[in-house]
Amino acid sequence: MNVGYNKKTIIVKEYQLDIGTVQVFDDYIVSTFDDGATLTLERAYQIIGISEIHFRGRPFGYISLRKNSYALDPIIYTYLRGLENLKAFAIVSKKEIDMHNFKIEKLFYKRPMEFFIEFENAVAWVKKRVKSKKSKK
Repeated sequence: MNVGYNKKTIIVKEYQLDIGTVQVFDDYIVSTFDDGATLTLERAYQIIGISEIHFRGRPFGYISLRKNSYALDPIIYTYLRGLENLKAFAIVSKKEIDMHNFKIEKLFYKRPMEFFIEFENAVAWVKKRVKSKKSKK
């Protein structure tokens, strides 16, 4: 999976959590979780807290870069739906199992969520959605 960031793309802050890495950019967050990790509601609150630090009161997107296999409690999506400023949720993977999981996860999330094979396409979609929400303010 090509995750070559554009040379103009600047990581605002990087967080090393016990289950993986969260990178904050100008308009979005990218998470990469460790193989075998379990994303629980408690751990999701860490990421929600990071979003509140960097994006309080302004729209942002979230990209889940699924390089590794990990477990996810789908109840998390109930809480993510409550983040009014989260305008786009993208999942990036080349694994067929992740595409199947995405279809299930989308049932729980019920907001703009897309699946991508290429990271750059996910970034472009997220930026477009965030930008359109900014201009409507």
